[in-house]
Amino acid sequence: MDKTFDVAVIGAGPGGYVAAIRCAQLGLDTVCIDDWKNGQGKPSLGGTCLNVGCIPSKALLESSENYARAGHKFAEHGIKLNALSVDVPTMIARKDKIVRAFTGGIAMLFKKNKVTSLHGRGKLLKHDDGGSAWTIQVNNDDKESSILAKHVIIATGSSPRELSVAPVDNVKIFDNAGALALQEIPQRLAIIGAGVIGLELGSVWRRLGAEVTLLEAQPEFLPAVDEQVAKEALKSLTRETGLVIQTGAEIQSVKASQDSVGIEYTDHEKHAQKLVVDKLIVAVGRVPNTDGLGADEAGLKRDERGYIAVDEYCRTNLPDVYAVGDVVRGPMLAHKASEEGVAVAEWIASKRDGSPDAAAKVDLGIMPWVIYTAPEIAWVGKTEQALKAEGIAYKAGQFPFMANGRARALGETTGFVKVLADAETDRILGVHMIGPYVSEMIAEAVVAMGFAASSEDLAHIVHAHPSLSEVLHEAALGVANRALHI
Repeated sequence: MDKTFDVAVIGAGPGGYVAAIRCAQLGLDTVCIDDWKNGQGKPSLGGTCLNVGCIPSKALLESSENYARAGHKFAEHGIKLNALSVDVPTMIARKDKIVRAFTGGIAMLFKKNKVTSLHGRGKLLKHDDGGSAWTIQVNNDDKESSILAKHVIIATGSSPRELSVAPVDNVKIFDNAGALALQEIPQRLAIIGAGVIGLELGSVWRRLGAEVTLLEAQPEFLPAVDEQVAKEALKSLTRETGLVIQTGAEIQSVKASQDSVGIEYTDHEKHAQKLVVDKLIVAVGRVPNTDGLGADEAGLKRDERGYIAVDEYCRTNLPDVYAVGDVVRGPMLAHKASEEGVAVAEWIASKRDGSPDAAAKVDLGIMPWVIYTAPEIAWVGKTEQALKAEGIAYKAGQFPFMANGRARALGETTGFVKVLADAETDRILGVHMIGPYVSEMIAEAVVAMGFAASSEDLAHIVHAHPSLSEVLHEAALGVANRALHI
């Protein structure tokens, strides 16, 4: 007879592996099923994020930023370098080493927490005759097995959205995974899509010397970002980084030859344009991995885009089946997936103990976002345009990094922090940042909003001097027109 687990997690990305570990910590007999293989064809836990997403991209961003600093900023510190060069294969090898360390680390965490790890593709079949457990088929190449689980957590993540006119071959036309494995710097690089992935990959290869053009179909640049931040980002990324960003670009055709890639498109004025490059990256978003799960056979409800329908507790329409991360509503963010995984684990454990925990859910309204360009972009909560559209009266305070001593010492003075607060209650409604290390600074804003803080609360907190966090402090003071250093 197949073994029955308390919980089966399908997928070992940031949502799945965290859910599995938390379930095990709570005393639930847990199995995690995952079919990811690395470049050597070996099982590799961590999903897209650890293998070909968040972690490797940040490793390359750091390498390319160091190269750019050495070439353009060290001289003003009195540091002189001769014959500066970059060894791309070494850079890629460093990235791969970091990835191996983290994916191997998950395997050790599974062992430590007594999570059973199965390699293969999981498929939801049916309840057993008694209705107390789900049968899950596990396909590993030509081998097939099955297990039983009282609860199922689907955390299968997402894949790059395909563009029919530009089929990826990872030779001339690349997806994000291929773009992170390039062994040489292309002289001319085009990227279709100027969202988070496109901007981060474009930043890497531009800093290393490529001529980079981003073609974005949306008429506005970063429409989900606060308008003022988006304008500052566009100015900085084009003038300082040297990216060429064209919005309102509609791709008509893509033709790859042995030596180049030709792209025909219309610009924002509907004029026909042609661009010839050495390499092309397709970064037009991601789609949920819900095919092959047995969703239709099991009766699992999905929407027209393939996302699994869930409630605020990540419960699907099927009994004891949950879904988290990129396969459900909300932003496709690794930390969002992880928090949902923890929340579901705690919900399952609380049900077992006879007292379902109403707090076991994630507040998507205070989910932090980060774009790891230089300068970095980070935000949480409502944008100004959203507040205006919703008719919410608000106050705003803003402070530039140019007036901050630590930013001046770092030589990173581009950008600002903006705090938005309710005009009547002063409760913080949103915080928006562009500047150095704001990926770290945004956490303070998330904590403040999580505890329903006011801008005055932030203004009363002492921030160390000199530090970049003083910019957030001054922006909070600015909500009441009390900024001190401007």
